[in-house]
Amino acid sequence: MYNLTATDQFLKRAGKFFKKHPELKDKFAAIAEKLQLDPLQPTLQLHPLKGKLQGLYAVRLTQSYRLTLTIKISQHEIILLDIGSHDEVYR
Repeated sequence: MYNLTATDQFLKRAGKFFKKHPELKDKFAAIAEKLQLDPLQPTLQLHPLKGKLQGLYAVRLTQSYRLTLTIKISQHEIILLDIGSHDEVYR
């Protein structure tokens, strides 16, 4: 099992994001649960990022919205960094 933590920036952005999109709270909760169990399970479609975000990973919340995160496999830790639209997260 992985420890799931969030940065202060993530918590702030998530608060604003879920005010605009309350219908996605349950989807986010399900993804968070899956991440804690096994972030490498294929249903999450976890993928590494390139360019200036190299070293980070993303998970699709919906077709338009993403979560970015770091995974420290050796420490079994996942740190949530950002949530938002594709363009917002990959800026």
